[in-house]
Amino acid sequence: MNVIIYTIPTSIWCNDLKAWLKKKKISFEERDTTEESKWRDEVLNKTGQLAVPVIDINGNVLIGFDEKSIEEAIQKAKI
Repeated sequence: MNVIIYTIPTSIWCNDLKAWLKKKKISFEERDTTEESKWRDEVLNKTGQLAVPVIDINGNVLIGFDEKSIEEAIQKAKI
């Protein structure tokens, strides 16, 4: 399973998402959109907006930290 998260360091939701993923023992690649303009461009192309956090689970892109939606996407990715 490939999990990419787009974040900014000052976002409470981003920090909560990272802590939740670590608690669930789900490995992820973090892309800080404040550090790299290519990550900003990538998240804009995927979502049409710059809101964070954005979670990409095997190509299934979710905006925001919604545990239920993330759990469902993770289960689908495991199938």
